[in-house]
Amino acid sequence: MKQDSDAVNVPACFISSHEGFFGSIKNFIRDFVVTEIDIAGQQVNKAAATQTQSSGSSYKNNQNPLRSKRNDQSSASYDTDGPVDCEIDFAPPSPGSFDLGVILGQSVSDELEQFVLTLKDEKPTQQELSLGSFTDKHHRANVHRAVRHRFPFLMTITIQPEIRVREDPDYRELSQLVTEDEAEDFFRFIDAKVRGSSYTFGPDNNKEHRTAVHHFLSRKFGKLVETKSFSDQGSTAISVRLRERGRPKKRSADERKEEEIYTAFTLCKENLETLEAISYMAAALGVLPSDFTYAGIKDKRAITYQSMVVKKVLPQRLKEKMSEFEKRGMRLSQIHSVSEPLRLGCLQGNHFDLVVRDLRPHRDGDTHSSSADRHTRLVALVKEAVENVKARGFVNYYGPQRFGSGQSIQSDRVGLALLKEDMVSAVRLFFTPEEGDDPQSHAKRHFLQTDNAKESLALMPLSKARERLMLRALNRYGTGADGCAQAWLSLPHSIRVFYPHAYCSRVWNEAVAHRLTTLGHRARQGDLVWMQEGHNKSEDKGETSSAQIHVVTEQEEQRGVYTLGQVLLPMPGNTVKYPENAMGTWYQERLARDGLEDSRFRVSSLKLNLPGCYRPLLALPRNLSYQLQRAACREAGGEGTGERNQDSLTLTLNFDLDSSCYATICLREIMKCDP
Repeated sequence: MKQDSDAVNVPACFISSHEGFFGSIKNFIRDFVVTEIDIAGQQVNKAAATQTQSSGSSYKNNQNPLRSKRNDQSSASYDTDGPVDCEIDFAPPSPGSFDLGVILGQSVSDELEQFVLTLKDEKPTQQELSLGSFTDKHHRANVHRAVRHRFPFLMTITIQPEIRVREDPDYRELSQLVTEDEAEDFFRFIDAKVRGSSYTFGPDNNKEHRTAVHHFLSRKFGKLVETKSFSDQGSTAISVRLRERGRPKKRSADERKEEEIYTAFTLCKENLETLEAISYMAAALGVLPSDFTYAGIKDKRAITYQSMVVKKVLPQRLKEKMSEFEKRGMRLSQIHSVSEPLRLGCLQGNHFDLVVRDLRPHRDGDTHSSSADRHTRLVALVKEAVENVKARGFVNYYGPQRFGSGQSIQSDRVGLALLKEDMVSAVRLFFTPEEGDDPQSHAKRHFLQTDNAKESLALMPLSKARERLMLRALNRYGTGADGCAQAWLSLPHSIRVFYPHAYCSRVWNEAVAHRLTTLGHRARQGDLVWMQEGHNKSEDKGETSSAQIHVVTEQEEQRGVYTLGQVLLPMPGNTVKYPENAMGTWYQERLARDGLEDSRFRVSSLKLNLPGCYRPLLALPRNLSYQLQRAACREAGGEGTGERNQDSLTLTLNFDLDSSCYATICLREIMKCDP
C-alpha cells in the first residue's frame, strides 16, 4: 500500500476480507472515463435526443440557484473524485471572485491594482484610469459588474466603447459614517440589485448617527431602497431593503432579455480541471466564469463528460467556438436552449469506465509454481475481490481528492485553522510550498520568508488564480489578522468552505474506521440509520437530512431490523445529532482534541456556516461489470513503473456510483491498497 500524503486521511479499514491485489490506474488518460448521469438517470453523452425534445425540461423543475439562499447544507452533495462545495443551495461564484486578468487582460488588471493603491490617500481624488475599449456590449457589461464588485469604491464610466474608472465619492462619504467593510458590502448589495433582498448594518445605538446614515441613504439611493431602524435584544440597527420596482434604469428591455438566455451543452474534456475549462470558455465567449453552472466538478486526469449551462450565450454563438475549444482539449455537443441554470448536485451520479493494468498479487506465493498456476491464482483472486464489492459494497470514505493534491500540507489542516478563526495560521498553511523549486512553490516560499505579498504576487504563475487573489488582498489589507480575513474573503464562497469541509471529512473518515473497529459490522443500539418507513432506496444520495434519521433501539438491534448498509455517521456541524452510543462520545473527544469542543461550526467573519449532514457508512456500485484479459504486449507510452510483459493481466471495470461517492475508494476496497 502506498504511504504518501494522499492516503493519510483514508484509513485502512475495509468491509470485505478478500486478499486484494496490486495494479496501476491512469497509465493513459483513456483508462479513466467519467460520465455524468443526469437526474433522469441517463448518461449525459447518450441523452441528446431526450434532452433536445424536452428543450431543457430536465432543468426546468429544479430550483433556480440564483434565487437560492445559502442557509441549508443538510442535503449536501459531493461530486465523485473532486472537491466541491457542500451546500445544497449553490449559487455561482460572484464576479469579484475571479481574477480580473481573465476579463481585462493581465496587464490592465495589474494597472488597475496599482491605481487602487493610489486611492488610499484620505483626500478625495478625481484621478481616472482607462481600462481600454470594448466593442462587444456583453464584454462591457461584464467589465462594469466585475470591476464594481471587486472594488466597490470605484465607479465605472462608459465613453463608448471605452470604460474608465475613478473613485466613487458616494462610497467615500458612506465610509465616513460606517465601517469600510460595511460600505463595501452595502455597495455590492446595491450593485447586485437582487429583487427582494435586504442589507443590515451593524448595531448602532447612537440615534443621531443612525439619523445621519438614514439621511445619506435616502439622499443618494432613495429611489432604489427604503430604510428602517429596528431593535433586537437591546441593540438597534439599520436595515435596507430594495424597493419592489427598484431595478436599474439603464438596463434596456434587450439587456434584460439577454440575461434570461441559457444554453445547455455536454462538455467532454481531457486532462483539464473543470474550472480551468470554464475560465478558458468564459474568456473566449466574453462572459464571466460565474455565468457557467454545472452539476459537479470532474477529475482532471481523465476523460470526463458533464452537463453545463451558460448564461447570456445563444446556441449558435457557442457552436461557432467549438473548433477553438477543441484545440484546448474540450469537445462540446448536445447544444440547446434551456430555461434556467444548472444546480450543483443536479445529477444522479456518475458512470465509470476504468482500466487497471499490471495486476499482481500482494504476495508472491509459491515461487516454484508454474506461470500458468500463478496466472490462474491471480484470476481467481481478482474475481473474488470484484464479486465481494459487487455484493457487499465498500466503506464510503471521502477520497484523497477531498483533502487536496499537495504533498506538503493537507487542506483539512487549513480548514481546522479557519474553524478556530486563526486567520493568520490558515493563510500561512495555505501558502505552504511543495518540495522543489517550481514557480508556485518559489512564490509561496518567498511570501512565508518575507511577508511581502506584492513581490510574491509578481512571482506567482498567472494560472494560480486562488493564490493570486489571496496575495492581492494581502498586499492591499496587510498580513495581520484583519488582512488575512480579507484575503480569505477574496476567494469565492465555494472555495472558502472547501477547507472546513475537508477537516470535517477527515473526522468522518476516522469516525467510520473507529465505528467498524469497535462496534463491528452490524447495526447497533444508538446508531443512526435511514428511516425505514417511507424511505425510497432509489432516492439514496451521499448525504441525507435529519428528517430521515432514526436512532436504533435495543430491541431493533436484537431483532436485526436494520443492516450496516443503513447506518449513517454525521459530518460534524451545528445542526446534526450524534450517535447515542460510544460513537457520540468519540466525536466529542475527537473534536475536543483539536480544540473544537465549543465550536459553533460558523465562521461569521468569512460568512461560513457548516450545519453538517449525514453520510451512509457503506456505498454500493450499481450495474457493475468487469472483464479480465491478458496484455497482448508491452504498450508504449505508459507512465506506470515496471515492465509490462505478455503475461500481465488487465482488469476493465464498468459501474455507476452516487454523486457523493469516490471511484478510487471503490477500487481501493477491491484491491486492498491505494491504486
